[in-house]
Amino acid sequence: MNPDRFLGPHKEIARELFQGIESLPLVCPHGHVEPSLLASEEARFPNPVELFLRPDHYILRMLYSQGVAMEFLLDTDKEPLELWKVFAQKFHLFWGTPSGIWLEYQWRRTFGMEDSLGPHNAEEYYHGLAEKLSSPEFSPRALFKRFNIEVLATTDRATDNLEHHQAIQKDDWSGRVIPPFRPDKLLSFQAPNWNDELGALQRLVSADVFIYQGFLDGLRERRQYFRSLGCVATDHGCLTPFTDRLSTAKASRLFDRALRRNLELAEAQSLQGHLLTELAGMSCEDGLTMQLHCGAYRDHHRALFEKFGPDKGADFPVRVNYTRGLEALLNTHGAHPNFKFIVFTLDESNYARELAPLAGHYPCMRIGPPWWFHDSLNGMMRFFDQVMETAGVYNTAGFNDDTRAFCSIPARHDLWRRASCRWLSGLVADDILAIEQAHRLADELAVGRARDAYNLTAQSAAVAASAGST
Repeated sequence: MNPDRFLGPHKEIARELFQGIESLPLVCPHGHVEPSLLASEEARFPNPVELFLRPDHYILRMLYSQGVAMEFLLDTDKEPLELWKVFAQKFHLFWGTPSGIWLEYQWRRTFGMEDSLGPHNAEEYYHGLAEKLSSPEFSPRALFKRFNIEVLATTDRATDNLEHHQAIQKDDWSGRVIPPFRPDKLLSFQAPNWNDELGALQRLVSADVFIYQGFLDGLRERRQYFRSLGCVATDHGCLTPFTDRLSTAKASRLFDRALRRNLELAEAQSLQGHLLTELAGMSCEDGLTMQLHCGAYRDHHRALFEKFGPDKGADFPVRVNYTRGLEALLNTHGAHPNFKFIVFTLDESNYARELAPLAGHYPCMRIGPPWWFHDSLNGMMRFFDQVMETAGVYNTAGFNDDTRAFCSIPARHDLWRRASCRWLSGLVADDILAIEQAHRLADELAVGRARDAYNLTAQSAAVAASAGST
């Protein structure tokens, strides 16, 4: 692979900056890797289809858009090699895309494959990858060490029992894997299975979660349990960033109506917005960083969702409003010294218009890195151009890979670090930054901002380890 890939027109400067950060550890404070992969030394990755293709909505959506039936892609009765051969025939569809960049990096750098995938070598490629996946050198834990991962966060529902995290904690393995707290399903008041989720919460806590105050106390109990296993952040996803501030009496009335399944849509949105503000208050109490991901219209293709379920590539960005939407939360908690609030968006139009000015004012707020449709070289360059002049590097949260594809983690960090050095090299070339300043900012963008935003300093790591052992 070209050592100067993605470094841009000022390659000598960018190369010097990149060489200073290339070997830094990978800080991964938000992602979707299954913790079961790392729960034991014996765990292995499945075959190449189940690792690289079938779970990846980026790949599914591209193949589906070019006429490959979802029934074929998801048919677990088919011989995996048959599906792999079709994938190899279609791999040219991914040339020039982030998926293509990530896959090429994994196959060449991690698995030592010398050629690009195509119809001529599909079977050889498959068997070569499968053989390596079965060996101890390519086990998830072995790759965790080889990738130089400092910390890896998964994504766990508030009602998960965290059995795999418990197994990791009890093992003498040195890898640090932590469970962020995601209570979205408990705030989805109009979902058909909301009462079931509430019942699951009740079985895990001592508070009576079928009354409003008990529900809040139950959330606090679960947050403390997650913290005992190393949790440093909460995670919240919603279509629009709406927050509200209700009286306790009104919130209690709306919660009672939710229990009776007669909550109107506007009332459900108001209660959810109020609880986001309440959860921000809990972060002020316990120090968990709060993450908010907005702007994803999910499962747009209803027939596909009803037949195959979520995460099949039919999710799309929509326009959202953060300035008005976050007003209640930021006015209530935005200046609290113990609160860190990371906001992600799929609506790039509000980078410069809203997010950068908001983060440039409220002490709590950090802007999350380009996410989902925008975690590409061009998406990163747009992010730097639109955010940094107003917010500055230190009001961002650095990088997180946000992936369920474990083997793509180093590829994604490599792309971010190269993009960062490409952007910084332009500032040096234009005499906006001195080279010494650019080196410091490159380090911040690679690891420093993420450690700060998620309280992942060496001291906090020791505290988390101590909490997990008590």
